[in-house]
Amino acid sequence: MEKGEKFNSYTHLAGAVGSLFGGVILLYIAISEGDPWKIASYSVFGAALITLYTCSTLYHSFSGRWKKIFQKLDHIAIYLLIAGTYTPFTLVTLRGEIGWTIFILVWALAAAGILLDIIQKQGKRIIQLILYLIMGWLAVFAIEPLMNEISTYGIFWLVTGGLFYTTGVIFYVLSNKYRYAHGIWHLFVIAGSLSHFITIIHYV
Repeated sequence: MEKGEKFNSYTHLAGAVGSLFGGVILLYIAISEGDPWKIASYSVFGAALITLYTCSTLYHSFSGRWKKIFQKLDHIAIYLLIAGTYTPFTLVTLRGEIGWTIFILVWALAAAGILLDIIQKQGKRIIQLILYLIMGWLAVFAIEPLMNEISTYGIFWLVTGGLFYTTGVIFYVLSNKYRYAHGIWHLFVIAGSLSHFITIIHYV
């Protein structure tokens, strides 16, 4: 395994372990509160985190045929994480018409993106990258109702998470040019996930 790939796999292995612990904590809180909406949405978010970081770790740990398989699953898991992150906000914080509208829209976009990734064999993923960003920033259309339901600190962590993900895309694009660029992208992803975890556990 190349040095760059070792860094890539270790960073998201740490993310996978952290996601497992974080998911258990979220589920425990949801069950203790007895809120079925929280139980369902927290489970989706936690499962999406674990899926993404596990698939990414495996992708960067294998070679040959298995590497291609896990790469495809890794790309699919990104859609699941974006939609999974929206789920607690749409089903718990908002839930009304705006909540359900965004919930349906973001999961529909995730399904479309997954289908696109399955169909596309190889090549540049410009359309997918744009779709990731569009999905990620759909929340701006619900910023006013979110601000009515979540404190200023919650909005801060929510936006900070989005900025971490978006800034990290720069390093994702540079992955083929610089050995550790992709690993740095991984660190931004972890920071984004952690920021949204903080938002959900404290303010949703």
